[in-house]
Amino acid sequence: MRAPLSLRRPRSVFEALAASLVLVAGLQLLYLWLLPGERPREQSRRLRGAQRPLARDSRLDASGRYRLYRDVGGSRLPGRGVQFSLATHTSVHNLYQLPALLRRWQAPLALALFALAGEVPQAVLAVQRLQLYCPGVQDRVTFTLVTPSGLRLPALPPAQEDGAEEGLGWDPRLDSDTEPEPHPPCQRALAPLHRLRLQHRNYDLGNTTYPNNLLRNAAREALPSQHVLLIDMDMLPSGGLHAHFLDLLTSRRGASSLQEPPPDRTLYVLPALEIRHSRRVPWDKAELQRLYQVAEVRPFYSELCPRCQAPTNYSRWINLPAGGPGLRVAYTRHWTDPWEPFYISRSTVPPFDERFEQYGFNRISQVSCSTVWGSVRQPGFQGLGRHGVMCVKDSWRG
Repeated sequence: MRAPLSLRRPRSVFEALAASLVLVAGLQLLYLWLLPGERPREQSRRLRGAQRPLARDSRLDASGRYRLYRDVGGSRLPGRGVQFSLATHTSVHNLYQLPALLRRWQAPLALALFALAGEVPQAVLAVQRLQLYCPGVQDRVTFTLVTPSGLRLPALPPAQEDGAEEGLGWDPRLDSDTEPEPHPPCQRALAPLHRLRLQHRNYDLGNTTYPNNLLRNAAREALPSQHVLLIDMDMLPSGGLHAHFLDLLTSRRGASSLQEPPPDRTLYVLPALEIRHSRRVPWDKAELQRLYQVAEVRPFYSELCPRCQAPTNYSRWINLPAGGPGLRVAYTRHWTDPWEPFYISRSTVPPFDERFEQYGFNRISQVSCSTVWGSVRQPGFQGLGRHGVMCVKDSWRG
């Protein structure tokens, strides 16, 4: 019969303390390994993956003035079969707003990024950092880089481990006009972009025009989908919009009316509003209504071009109740000049006229050619409240 197994007692207090420290260290490593997030092996794999070719292909635009590089850095999005996507555009100076947009939009997104001659290396490095360190960018975003046609892309710089950058500490004041970034590695990736935004406004690039319609078309083409919402980079959709709109489409397929236009000629207009610079963008309509009542929110372009948004009928929409399940159509309107709404459409609508550059009546040709009918969506309730509104961040001061 074997003698009972006994553990050897420590020979000294020092040996017992050392054994305890080893045990605690092992438990800490096990805890860190079990935490959700990126494992060291996974991060190393992504760093190696970042050394792939910078873009799959490139082409000149119709004018020959710009070159478009598709899928810069490589994304994990499917090439087809996407039901509903978001398309947006920006210069390098507004790129810092992407993570906040992704927290609202939990679905595929295509971004057309414009960079001047001296900004191309910064743009390439920014895309790489966002893909490596900001949640959702690698999995849900495809980048199209647009540059003056005479430029050549630089070699992709070596990827660095998280925290390897020097002198890029996070300043909380950089969050003053956007939603705070909760992810520390992403904070460090955004720090140089926040500083870069102080050099220019998104559309004010000195002697260079901002080819917004070219960028809009580039974003739409980069991610083919059945329906697309196209907005500017400094706009945020309400939370849960993607899922609720797909539910709306499903419900309308079984309840179509002969009086309604065919789906290809229907635009679902999202009321666009702008919010005072010092305020955070509301998540739902109930919160937005409270801000509207105290004049912290106002209709989009209410000073620059009130006629351009007047057909949306904001007073009617804002007074609709903020309760009720799901999304539904609130009312229907014909298009009238010079209405420039933001809307969800089929991908079959005509492209934007790329001869228009800068801002000011640059979207109207596409809107007038797309359809005669438009449906203004009545936001619905699910969870936190109403959905389907859209606000401009950092709109006006005073």
